[in-house]
Amino acid sequence: MLRPEDFLKNKEKICVVGLGYVGLPLAVLLGKKFAVTGYDISSQRVKELESGYDRTREISRESLKSTSVKFTDNAEEIAECKVIIITVPTPIDEHNAPDLYPIKSATHTVGKHMSTKSVVVYESTVYPGLTEEICIPILEQESGLQWKSDFHVGYSPERVNPGDKEHTIDKIKKVVAGDSTEITEFLAALYGAVITAGIHKAPDIKTAEAAKVIENTQRDLNIALINELSIIFNKMGIDTIEVLNAAATKWNFLRFEPGLVGGHCIGVDPYYLTFKAQNIGYHPEVILAGRRINDNMSKHVAENTVKSLIKAGKAVKGSKVLMLGLTFKENISDIRNTKLADTYKELREYGIEVCLTDPHAYRDEVKHEYSIDLVDDYRTHAPYDAIIFAVRHKQFTDELTLSDFKKLSNGETPILIDIKGAYSREEAIHNGFIYWRL
Repeated sequence: MLRPEDFLKNKEKICVVGLGYVGLPLAVLLGKKFAVTGYDISSQRVKELESGYDRTREISRESLKSTSVKFTDNAEEIAECKVIIITVPTPIDEHNAPDLYPIKSATHTVGKHMSTKSVVVYESTVYPGLTEEICIPILEQESGLQWKSDFHVGYSPERVNPGDKEHTIDKIKKVVAGDSTEITEFLAALYGAVITAGIHKAPDIKTAEAAKVIENTQRDLNIALINELSIIFNKMGIDTIEVLNAAATKWNFLRFEPGLVGGHCIGVDPYYLTFKAQNIGYHPEVILAGRRINDNMSKHVAENTVKSLIKAGKAVKGSKVLMLGLTFKENISDIRNTKLADTYKELREYGIEVCLTDPHAYRDEVKHEYSIDLVDDYRTHAPYDAIIFAVRHKQFTDELTLSDFKKLSNGETPILIDIKGAYSREEAIHNGFIYWRL
């Protein structure tokens, strides 16, 4: 049986598999107390981290230079570690079904190199039962070892919030579950050495998996409700933000904002739960309804941009629109599952020329993922028939005023589509704008 003190004394090592938005911060945090190997299949990623550069901008150069974590793309080094934490992404495919390739591939790799008495921990978001039904058989097959006899498995859902420098992983309570009481206690002690917010011990792996997947499902449904209300209020000529301001004066009103739901969690996790529900013979109604509403919001934004152009007396086909921002949230470079790409494509289908700029997104990633060419100096492409304020990046909010938007606009009637509600509706209308927001 492994003992936490052996890891604290560096007699045993920990390996973190997958050095993305989740794995890298976890590896660096664990590296403060333990001997840690960070493994990633990307040689380029490993080279960047060794040089002190994190393209996700989650870990500073100083932290990377001072960390004790050993970064590697050599899978054989996994064999030197007794605790192996898998943090690879779990996306969905074009049919909104779980894409299990990354987690299966990582599990095959770990299984080939793990040794007896190892504990394999999954942090990737999955549906309840996936760890035991899919991952453990692969580990047994590849290693030739027997579960619970030769090795153990645990689950500890990641709770990383990219770009959030306040709620870092050490300050968020960690849920842990093992395949036995002993493994749960072991993982609680191991994570507890670096997580200052405390540990919650789930009774079993399926419960921990379910807890993770409903965290974002709940947020998805709440945002879907507000998005549907914003559609209704928009048709009634009522400002949604003002409605929320009024309703929020009651102590028990839960305030959620309308918006485009993208990223690697909220827009993805519910499909893992609905996939499993349908497999066991239950068709989820509420969850999928929320997903349909949120997935349609990018088209809703595009349609109202077109309506605003028509209202201003401008020709839709051939018009030029500036879109400020592409990443799924502010002040990060993450473009995974961003619904703004759908808005961009929808506008293009109307024959609109869209100039898209984002100071955080990487040009090569955007081109590869969405076949979109980012514009660097959007001012040289002015004037624009409409401007879409899409992401509340600090560079935009610090530098751009309504006066700037007016200078960038074409004609006497500037149009501002303020998805984030970052500007005053009254001030915009007073300054002659056709103004629309969710």
